Amino acid sequence: MGHHQPAADRTALVLTGGGARAAYQVGVLKAAAELLPKRAHNPFSIITGTSAGAVNAVALGASANNFRLAVKKVERIWSNLHVEQVYKAGYRDLCGAVLRLVASLFHQGIGLRKPLSLLNSDPLAELLSQVIDFGDLERRLEGGLLDAIGVTASSYASGESVTFYQSNLGGNILPEWRQARRRGVATRLGINHLLASSAIPTLLPAARIGDAYYGDGALRQVAPISAAIHLGAERIMVVGVSGNPNRPPTESHERHSPSLARMVGHVFNSAFIDALENDMEHVTRINELVGVILNENPHASTGGLKLVDFLCINPSVEINGLVARHMGSLPRAMRRVLRMTGATPAGGGTSMASYLLFEGAFCRELIACGYRDAMAQEEALMQFFYPPREVMLRG
Repeated sequence: MGHHQPAADRTALVLTGGGARAAYQVGVLKAAAELLPKRAHNPFSIITGTSAGAVNAVALGASANNFRLAVKKVERIWSNLHVEQVYKAGYRDLCGAVLRLVASLFHQGIGLRKPLSLLNSDPLAELLSQVIDFGDLERRLEGGLLDAIGVTASSYASGESVTFYQSNLGGNILPEWRQARRRGVATRLGINHLLASSAIPTLLPAARIGDAYYGDGALRQVAPISAAIHLGAERIMVVGVSGNPNRPPTESHERHSPSLARMVGHVFNSAFIDALENDMEHVTRINELVGVILNENPHASTGGLKLVDFLCINPSVEINGLVARHMGSLPRAMRRVLRMTGATPAGGGTSMASYLLFEGAFCRELIACGYRDAMAQEEALMQFFYPPREVMLRG
């Protein structure tokens, strides 16, 4: 295997959002790194990320010269993470946030000094400044180890899903795009893009980029894979954070109406999970359509549509089911708030809690799960990294 180089040509990695759930992605990438040669460069020419997945994407891109070491760096961050490194979770902080929300009612619901949120994300900004070197990212792009890296956020001003991307290929090769509430903007990425992309609405504050405020990239992202395709990808590996969509949901007897946390978790799931599953179905249908056309006439026009090979890896376990045994690792004030809103197994709101559980023990369990799931698809991963020659030449 050491004599081969994995196909980096037009190959993309798409990392979706989901708060603390994004630790799962690290396990998948850890398995991929072990399947590649020890000193292999980053095997993806394009990396796009949304929400916490955007943090993983940029961290990988900044160390694209050695994929295995890059994954180890990201794994170390998640494995040793504590809530206080992401948001302030003391009694004083949470009470202050509630008071600011009440005060905003006297100012047309607007935060006067800073954007409104239940949690203060200043620690996250500090963490990102310590662990991500944007100068390194620029050097990897200049060195050709990466063609483009994209971070998706949602504009509160226009309602568009905006992918901010950095590339050294130039506007002629990777032009900006705008279509159906989706936009691509060439820029130099920075911490604010990551804070914006991961600003879960109401929980974390919106971030300002230019003249507009942006929130979590999953909010209006109807097509999570489209940014990678716009950036030139023809082969895409997608790492999600939801359970197997083909597994039938478990019906349970409703003992009470849904708790506040359960309702909020339901909204989060629709933003973070449903869009990806719908987009995967959409890409599959387009592949089938283009395949039929090209089988009948290899030289026929497909109206700009093209075949896209993709591999999707999702958790084999239900992440909500892992939450209960890790709730105790949260700060006391945060535990109380989650209990009060029903973000517990009894309240049926563990889904919301899973997005906020930035604790090392929980993250390590998700990393282990991602590693197992990826290794279970070892053959598919190897075919993705080392495709048959005819697949590579198809485009």
